[in-house]
Amino acid sequence: MRPILRFLSDELLERIVAEARGTLCQLGVEIHNDGVLSLLSDHGARVTAATKRAYLTEEMIDDALWTVAGGFALYDVHGHKTHDLSGDNVHFTPGSAAINVLDNGAQDVRAPTTSDYVKYVKVVARLENIASQSTAMIPSDVHHNISDSYRLFLSLMFGEKPVVTGAFTADAFNIMRDLQLAVRGSREELAAKPLAIFSCCPTAPLKWSDVTSQNVVDCAQLSIPVEYVSMPLSGFVAPVTLVGTLVQHTAETLSGIVISQLTNPGTPALYGGSPAIFDMRYETTPMGAVETMMIDCAYNEIGKHLGLPTQAYMGMSDAKLLDAQIGLESSMGATLAALAGVNNVSGPGMLDFESCFSLEKLVLDNEICGMTRRLVQGITPRDDFPALPLFEELLREKHLLISNHTRAHLKLEHYMPGPAIDRANRSRWREEGHSTLGERAHAEVERLTAQYTPSSLAGDVKSELTKLMKNEAKRYGMDALPHEAL
Repeated sequence: MRPILRFLSDELLERIVAEARGTLCQLGVEIHNDGVLSLLSDHGARVTAATKRAYLTEEMIDDALWTVAGGFALYDVHGHKTHDLSGDNVHFTPGSAAINVLDNGAQDVRAPTTSDYVKYVKVVARLENIASQSTAMIPSDVHHNISDSYRLFLSLMFGEKPVVTGAFTADAFNIMRDLQLAVRGSREELAAKPLAIFSCCPTAPLKWSDVTSQNVVDCAQLSIPVEYVSMPLSGFVAPVTLVGTLVQHTAETLSGIVISQLTNPGTPALYGGSPAIFDMRYETTPMGAVETMMIDCAYNEIGKHLGLPTQAYMGMSDAKLLDAQIGLESSMGATLAALAGVNNVSGPGMLDFESCFSLEKLVLDNEICGMTRRLVQGITPRDDFPALPLFEELLREKHLLISNHTRAHLKLEHYMPGPAIDRANRSRWREEGHSTLGERAHAEVERLTAQYTPSSLAGDVKSELTKLMKNEAKRYGMDALPHEAL
């Protein structure tokens, strides 16, 4: 039996959805994109041009929920299916868009570089419990106008897993589109075998900027999956109560789904978000707070009730170093997400309020993800009945270490973590160097990097990717790309 976690009763869930729908129809949503406002107006929304506000209708919302895909699959650069985002399937991907990396040697943060990003891709390539890449950090050694497309470029050049990404500007989407088309070969193939998910973020409360709403439209036109990342902050730009925050999150997410489905019915979507409570003592948005995790799990329930696959930013920490707080918050978040059945869990490797990335934390989180994946498999009989022959063998042999039953089921029943997790007794631990968690995680980063196998993407495709990226870089005065020097 698969263990399942729920926070909302059916009655409360339906009331939250009804209040959110009513909010969209009566208060509307502010949209700073004339094209999107026209689209909504053409399909029955009342639009007030002076305030950039669109008042949706119940029919528009119903139609969007009717046409949106109930799930979809992702594919690697070779077009092989990697994972299915539907039902209660749970997959993990690293956190995204960090402006800092935690330097293991200095034990302090610094701006990421291309070298950091490439090393990250090499590590992710070998982590079994991380299903996707993300554009995890923002390289500081390229022009800021290409930082988002350059991250996707590096992921496609050095890695093979699908990518969770996003565009900071409307122009950046064009080159990011072309990079994906260079890999897939055609729009039809890209639609049939999605290579990337784009994060699109409304602004709290109930607002879409010109760029983010255009990203929704641009993705929909190519059937590129979008994860809607609504970010209400409880007690700051959202009601302080968890229920009030959920109403706002639902309204903001539904508005994005309407925009995409009006553009291209059937466009894949993840019902996602990155909400948080607001800690008024420190003026921070703690992703490791239990209330933040409760909101995430609850909106996951709402998304599934509406028939959509889900996403959440969980499995991360607000700690500054690889310490006990990181283990506490990251493991709690990953476990709750898995029990709730969140389809795409974004967060491994991330710390310090989603602003910093650590490869050592990513290695540790990979083990946390492996443990949670085993957890949700539940307890299943495996040749356990009748039990009498097993215990007869145990009494006869005095152990079951090499029994047929053990050999048949050991790897299915027991998750064996990698070298970052210490399970030796104290004497062996001392004999082997009495290493700390940080030392073991760093050693594992170095081992995985050394064992990296270059992506087998065809050479002509890599050449086309490089040509596209170089042309884009030249627009901003760059004659060479930093990765060429590595």
